[in-house]
Amino acid sequence: MWVFCGNLWSDHGAPGMTKSRNDGVPVDAALLAFAHRLADVAAAITLPLFRTPLDVADKGDRVHEVSAVTRADRDAEAAMRALILATHPDHGVLGEEGGHSNTDARLTWVLDPIDGTKAFITGFPTWGTLIALNDRGRPILGIADQPFTRERFVGHDGTAALNGRPLGVRACATLAEARLGMTTVRMFRRAEERAAFERMQARVALVRPGGDCYSYCMVAHGLLDLAVEGDLAPWDIQALIPIVEGAGGVVTGWDGGPAAGGGCVIAAGDRRVHAQALAILQEAL
Repeated sequence: MWVFCGNLWSDHGAPGMTKSRNDGVPVDAALLAFAHRLADVAAAITLPLFRTPLDVADKGDRVHEVSAVTRADRDAEAAMRALILATHPDHGVLGEEGGHSNTDARLTWVLDPIDGTKAFITGFPTWGTLIALNDRGRPILGIADQPFTRERFVGHDGTAALNGRPLGVRACATLAEARLGMTTVRMFRRAEERAAFERMQARVALVRPGGDCYSYCMVAHGLLDLAVEGDLAPWDIQALIPIVEGAGGVVTGWDGGPAAGGGCVIAAGDRRVHAQALAILQEAL
């Protein structure tokens, strides 16, 4: 059973607010270097297979559309799992393809070898490998790696960076000014969720679909203001939380609570626009 210990909250540029800090296990240089090794191992498998013919299977675990998987997904996760077992046998692993192992461990690696498999199989570079480390359910380190564009987003201890360059969200006071990233409305499984999302997106300045994990990275980069999705699993979101929050943003569920368990999620660069969007999305609850 997953036990979540609360969300890390932060704000960017607002009076009296500071970026979130990790109050669990410190993310030291060794843990950070190991997370980079995991990303390198995955990239060595996924990148040569990108934009090549691949057999695609449907896992059948999503009701709203095909849940695609390829050998790139499976092989990349297997390689990361093997490295974790060899280096940190006391750590747990939760992965999209291989399930949950060592469930009693304090530290658990949460892996999505290819977030955005549909983008991957259709040649669009908005997919990424997501790697999170959580401490009793709280994500304390996140990597979103896009090896094709050579972009690696990293968040931990209240900081976020792209290839070592610090990231920061942009100020956005109102929905009318906001740029929204999302993947597809088919992610909203209930009619109430879809209706609330459509009411919210009708009020923003710009909507960019098809984003997958890249939308959250662009919120951290200060180029999008919102990323809103539904039907997420823990491995879809946990790596992205420290990145967005480390850049000064906020990530919650539509109920305003922790997002680490997945479900319907909203990420925002500015707490003001987060509150306005959340007020509309909560009409679905």
